[in-house]
Amino acid sequence: MTARFTPGDPVTVESRYPTGHCRTPYYIRGMTGVIERICGQFPNPEDLAYGRDGLPRRALYRVRFRQTEIWPDYAGARDDSVDIEIFEHWLRPPANEDK
Repeated sequence: MTARFTPGDPVTVESRYPTGHCRTPYYIRGMTGVIERICGQFPNPEDLAYGRDGLPRRALYRVRFRQTEIWPDYAGARDDSVDIEIFEHWLRPPANEDK
């Protein structure tokens, strides 16, 4: 299985709110960031939490977000960022972009 995105690609986190175990932070859903790196392929922890095998493995990415875009009242430096590791099934190209 190959990764859908590459470092430097912009991505938007899906705005989904499923019940149960979820590894994607609530505050980052719907936000757009940039792929910082591909961390590898791993079993899906959302499936593992329910005793399933987590297969097929899913690509895990480190995505960088500008803090000023996450928190509009952020008082730090404009270039401050936060990196979050997010599985591929939570990511999509931003509107008006296809990959």
